[in-house]
Amino acid sequence: MDEVSGLLREWNASERPLTPGQGNDVGSFQSSLTSVTSSILHGVVGEGQRVYAAYGKEEYGLPMDDQELDRMDLCHTKYFSLLKQRRFLSPISENPQRILDLGCGTGSIWCVEVADDFPGAQVVDTSHALRTMTLMRLSRVPPNCSFELDDIEQTWTWRADSADFIFSRDLILSIRNFPRLIDQAYRHLKPGGWIEFQCHTGLLQCDDGTLRDDSTFRHWANLTKTACERYGTPVDDPTRFKEWFEQRGFECVTEEVYKMPCTPWAKDKRLKLIGAWEQHNLMNHLEGLTMRLFQKSLGWTEDEILVISALLRKELRDLGVHAYWPYYVVYGRKPLRP
Repeated sequence: MDEVSGLLREWNASERPLTPGQGNDVGSFQSSLTSVTSSILHGVVGEGQRVYAAYGKEEYGLPMDDQELDRMDLCHTKYFSLLKQRRFLSPISENPQRILDLGCGTGSIWCVEVADDFPGAQVVDTSHALRTMTLMRLSRVPPNCSFELDDIEQTWTWRADSADFIFSRDLILSIRNFPRLIDQAYRHLKPGGWIEFQCHTGLLQCDDGTLRDDSTFRHWANLTKTACERYGTPVDDPTRFKEWFEQRGFECVTEEVYKMPCTPWAKDKRLKLIGAWEQHNLMNHLEGLTMRLFQKSLGWTEDEILVISALLRKELRDLGVHAYWPYYVVYGRKPLRP
C-alpha cells in the first residue's frame, strides 16, 4: 500500500486546482434558481439519513449530498485516467456550437473543462439532481457554460437538430428507458452530430479465478444486479448501448470496453492508481450506493445493509483478488442525410 500512497501523492502534486478567472459568478446561477422550491434545490432526507433528489418523475437511486458529490468528483478523475486523459472519445468537429451533457453530476469538472476547451460552444449541463450545494462548489463557471434543472427522461424542450455533441456518463440508477433517451438525443442532434454514452456496469468480472463464487463481493454484486433490475435500472444496460444506437439509426457506432480494477492489484502503474481510487470509492461509499436500492428493491433493513458492507470492506483489502468492472464507452454519429 506504500506504493499506492506514493502514486496518490504524485497525482495530487500534479493536479492544479480550479482557479478563479474570467467567467460567470456562481451567485448568478443561485439567484436565477430562487423560484425553484426549497425541497427541489436542497433535496429530501431519505434512506440512511442521506439527502436524495426531489425532482423528476422517477426516483434517482443515489444520494445527492456533499458526500455523494465528493464521490462523483473522484469518479471523474478515475474515468479520466482510465481513458488516458481523454474526456470523451467521439471525433467531434473542432468548432462545435452546442454541447449537451446529460446528467452532469456535480458539474464542477467535465462541463467546465469542456467549455474551456471549446470556448466557441455553448455547453449546457442538465441534471434532475442539480442543487444549490452543487453550484456553490464551483469557483468559476466559463461564460459559455450553463446549468439546467431538468428530468431528461421527460420530453425534451430544446430545439430539434440543434446539438453538435450529446454526452452522458454513469447514468446509474437513473434511466428507466434508454431507447427513448437515445431517440430524443437522435432528434436533437444536428445531422453529422455525435452522441457518446460512458458507463460502468455492475457485472463484476475476474479473469484468473481469484474471486470466489462464495465471496461476499460476488454475493453483493449479484444482489446489486437483482436490486437494479427490480428498480427498473438494470446494471447491464451499457452492454446494449451499441445495439440501441444502431437500431435508432446512428452510424459509425463504436464500442470500447475498459477494465477498471476494483482495488490496486494491477501491476501497471496507471491501473494500480485507478484501482486505489475505486477501492476508496467502495470502502467509503458502500452504504450510499446501496441503502435506498436494497431497502426499496430487496426489502432489506438498514442493519442488514451495514453488516454486508462491513463484511465486504474486509474483502476489499485483499489485493490477491483481481476483480474489475467493465467500463463501456459507446459513440456514434447521426447521418448527414436521413
